[in-house]
Amino acid sequence: MLRHSWHSKGYTTGHRTMAARTLQALWEASDHGRLPVVCDASSCTHGLQQLADALPEPDHARFTSLDFVDSVAFTAEHLLPALPQPRRLARLALHPTCSTVHLGIDNALHTVAAAVSDEVTVPDNWGCRAFAGDRGLLHPEITASATAVQAKEITGRTYDA
Repeated sequence: MLRHSWHSKGYTTGHRTMAARTLQALWEASDHGRLPVVCDASSCTHGLQQLADALPEPDHARFTSLDFVDSVAFTAEHLLPALPQPRRLARLALHPTCSTVHLGIDNALHTVAAAVSDEVTVPDNWGCRAFAGDRGLLHPEITASATAVQAKEITGRTYDA
């Protein structure tokens, strides 16, 4: 994710450079903001929404005029009503991410899960998985520790997904 890869590591110049490049690419791809930018990962949607802060005017205003839509929200709002009834699972364990919560789309995530499963369980002990951009890739033991209680909770039951 752009924000974590540059901003959180203190690479201010790199962060601004990538923000400007991202704006240029998305401005062209969205036909100057006419089309929404649908993101396939909530962490990317969240990061893109915050990226405008790295840009001076008038680029900041252009970036904030872009419409970022998360794929989860897009699916819940536009795709599910138009799709035929899918094959259903009996049970599904769901872990909302920090980004889905920050974006306010955790209900949309639950809606998508409920469209394919008779029972959707969000573990009582769900929470931050300590992935933090690339931290979970570089130090998987941090994520393993942060999710240990949740993992124990869900292994006590059988889920289809």
